[in-house]
Amino acid sequence: MPSSTPSVGSLPRGFIPVMLTPFQETGAVDLATLAQLTEFYIEAGAAGLFANCLSSEMYELTEDERLAVTKLVVDQTAGRVPVVATGTFGGPIAQQADFVKRIYDTGVQAVIVITSLIADADESDAVFLERMHELIALTENIPLGFYECPVPYKRLISSEILKDLMPTGRLIYHKDTCLDDAEVARRIAVGAGYQFGLYDAYMVNAVSSLRAGAAGLSCIQGNEFPELVVWLANNYNNPARQDDVKRVQQFFVDCMDLVHTAYPTIAKYTLQKRGLPISLYTRRDVDLLTPALQRDMDVLVETANQLQLELGIESVFVGKLIG
Repeated sequence: MPSSTPSVGSLPRGFIPVMLTPFQETGAVDLATLAQLTEFYIEAGAAGLFANCLSSEMYELTEDERLAVTKLVVDQTAGRVPVVATGTFGGPIAQQADFVKRIYDTGVQAVIVITSLIADADESDAVFLERMHELIALTENIPLGFYECPVPYKRLISSEILKDLMPTGRLIYHKDTCLDDAEVARRIAVGAGYQFGLYDAYMVNAVSSLRAGAAGLSCIQGNEFPELVVWLANNYNNPARQDDVKRVQQFFVDCMDLVHTAYPTIAKYTLQKRGLPISLYTRRDVDLLTPALQRDMDVLVETANQLQLELGIESVFVGKLIG
């Protein structure tokens, strides 16, 4: 069931998964399976949902598909959890601002800005800030968030940049990929007192970020093992469960390489194993999901199932979520 943990600003604390997009074997978006997938995340305990993101193969979707996918997720959640979605895909800031408005009109709680599409890799932080202030001015009072997406390149948003933008009151979500505990702490400190939450993207840093005050986690492992991510977000600071916290954190450290290989195909394969009628069709050009990778993932799924059993975590069987 959805998390009942208290909120940070306008978004709740906990796990906000980066959603996949199911496709039919023809290559068309599979909205029916997307509805089941949305239920899967919610039943696993997700506090919110990040639709139309890199895991969703957002760059391989048309504008109309991006809007349709986001609208389906918003409608399927029916207000049970908030939804955020990407709204910037390059070009002049005025053009990006227009699509931010279109995505917001689907009913999302906030629109996510891809940091590397606001300024090129060879452009300065000053240029980035100038364009962000322009985007903020052109998008009225729409709540925004950042994603330090690795594509087309990774542009990190330092605590100094956040400090400049926080007084606008518009930033409520930050999907963090800096992999630096000290910088994570600085970013969280800069956001204190504002409607802002940092959600770490890398499970290697999950516990350290949560203990530093992160609002939650937004990681790809939630597309295979969301119950374990939710459990960690809810128990990282529970004195009675610290040995178990170490076990779960180590599980995610150990599987980091595997879950990133042939992604997102490998995540869709895992969901198939869990009962979701999702095709392995992937529009992105990724590594081949070899028989060896499938065997490795089969073993990992069994390991996760055993860990959940020992921790008393109920697994969600996705195939029965929608009749």
